[in-house]
Parts: sequence; structure tokens; C-alpha cells
Amino acid sequence: MKKVLFVYGTRPEAIKMAPLIMEFKKRTDLFETKVCVTAQHREMMDQINLFFGIRPDFDLNLMKKDQSLTSLTAEATTSLDLVYKQFTPDLVFVQGDTTTAFLGALIAFYNHIQIAHIEAGLRSFNKLSPYPEEVNRRLISCMADIHFAPTNQAMLNLRQEGIDNNVFVVGNTVVDALLLGLNIVQSQEREVSKQFDYLNFSQKIILVTGHRRESFGQPLNQICQAIKEIAISDSSVQIVYPVHLNPHVQGPVLDILSGIKNIFLINPLGYRELIWLMSKSYLVITDSGGIQEEAPSLGKPVLVTRDVTERMEGVAAGTARLVGTNKEIIINNVLDLLSNQDSYKQMAKSVNPYGDGQTCQRIVDIINQSLNL
Repeated sequence: MKKVLFVYGTRPEAIKMAPLIMEFKKRTDLFETKVCVTAQHREMMDQINLFFGIRPDFDLNLMKKDQSLTSLTAEATTSLDLVYKQFTPDLVFVQGDTTTAFLGALIAFYNHIQIAHIEAGLRSFNKLSPYPEEVNRRLISCMADIHFAPTNQAMLNLRQEGIDNNVFVVGNTVVDALLLGLNIVQSQEREVSKQFDYLNFSQKIILVTGHRRESFGQPLNQICQAIKEIAISDSSVQIVYPVHLNPHVQGPVLDILSGIKNIFLINPLGYRELIWLMSKSYLVITDSGGIQEEAPSLGKPVLVTRDVTERMEGVAAGTARLVGTNKEIIINNVLDLLSNQDSYKQMAKSVNPYGDGQTCQRIVDIINQSLNL
């Protein structure tokens, strides 16, 4: 029996790891599966674990107020090393491009433990955008033994860096998580819907999210000004913005968008509430990588408020548009989707390039059948 350890610390990692952990835990005849969390993001990560019923075996509890990347790196390095020496896994799974994922891979490498990288091969080709994620994922690729690429383009990105061995195109586990999550939410719909009783679901709802560091300052001001003009120009549209707790986000959002009757500035949503609201929305404006992958499975057009994205497959497939942070470009694209049914249907009916909900099963099969661990 092989010992497998999943390492993660943030909400997006928890979402994308959850269905895979559940799939591995079904195979108790083949794998001893344990979970280690750094709690890089404490509360948001805990919500996901609770929703999917994941109980960590090792909780490093590293989150601190105003924590720097340097201090997180120092503490996680020592703490992860102790966990690896205690459990002695044969394989460590890391997901994506967080500081936790990078350190999970690095300390596994130091301990001569094989590394599997979920969502491998994403690239923006700009080391400062997203920061520090672009560098994290490049470094993980240098150390990983098994690369689970979500798309053919991600696989090609790895090949261009000379990584050819043990690269598998499997889709993205975020779609598995979304479909699993919607099944759970379906049984709780009455409870969830009560939280949004201020909305009129017979009208068009625009869901907005935004939190990336590179948007702080003038870019976020431009996004907010665009949202304000859209709301004022069409009072029948309802705009819901779960505002990230970071003061660099809260400041401009509250200053510019407060007091407008059809803009609802609310606290950050749990995953359950977010996917439910996304399913009821007309379109989504976001800088979130996960939402770029999730919304197309629900038939929701995505406008990406970033200058570059490592998820160009969605743009190529027609499920997303890269609109940047220019106020006029954002406004024009939103108004086009609100008024032009042909444009809307073309995006809404495009096939999601990120997966079909079978990614986790593929990964388990590959680990079980194809690799000599």
C-alpha cells in the first residue's frame, strides 16, 4: 500500500483538492491517504473542508495577521519537514501555484519524495503577473515527477520548458468540485436562497469578484467606475459584489460603489453560496482563475478583468473575454452581453475547455496503473 499526502493551505486549493482526496480515500485497498493543511488562509480554507467533509490529519495553523510571504515561507519550511519525516509519504500532491504548493513541493524534493502537481503547466509568461504565483508554478514544474495538466495548451507549455515525461492531460479538478458541490447544494437550496432574499431573480444578475494584487490601486478604481456606470445606466440589472476583506480591495470598492441601489456589496461568500449564486447569475465579471474555469460549466459568460491570464483556453473557446481593467472596455463588453442575444448565446453555449467532471478518476487511475511509485 502506497502512502499519499495532500498538501494545501488556501481556499482555491481546498476546492480543487477536495474531490481528488475523496476519490483516493475510496481506494483504501491501494492507498493510505492523509491530508496536511498549512492554513495559509485559515477561515476560507476551513469552510471548504467543512463543506466537503475533509478532515486534515496534520494542521500547521500558520496563518498570522499581516503575514508576509517571507515569514510564511520560513515557518512552512520547518513545519512541513516535520510532517514528511513523521508520515514518510511515497507521493505528495500539490495543487496550482500558491506559496503552500511551492513549499509542499520543495520540502518533498528535499526529502526525496515524489511530487504530483495538479493543474500543471499554466503560464502567463510574466513573472510579476500574477505575483508570486507565476514563479511558484514554474518552480514546482522543475521539481515535480508527475504533471497533471488541465489542457493541451498547459501540456505544450511544459514541453516548451523541456518537460516531457509523465505529463498527462486530464482536465481540471475544479469542474469535478463544482458538480459535486452543486449536488450538495441542491439538497440545501431553501437554506441558501434565504440569504439572497434581497435579489429579484426575474431580473439579470451580474456577479463580480476581484482580489488580485496586480489590480490594487488604479486598475481596481477603473473596474469600480465601470461597475458604477453600468448600474446607473440600467437600473433593472442587479450587481452583486462579495467584497474581499483585504483593505486594498475594501477601500476603493466601498468608496466608489456604496449607496447605489442596484449594487449589493456583501461579505465574502462561502463556496456553497458562491456556486449557487453563480448558477443564478446572467454573467460574471472576475479576476479569479477558478471562476474562469467554473462558470462555463454553468453556461455563464465570463469577463476577465486582467491584462493577462494563464487561462487563455477559455478565451479561445469563447467562454471568456479578456477585458483588462480599462473602464470603457469593461462597460462596452457588459452592455454588449446584456443587449445582444447572439453575443450572449455564443459565449453561454461554448464548451468548457477545462473539464467534464471526470478528472479525479483519471488521476487515480493514472497513479494506480501507469506509474511506478
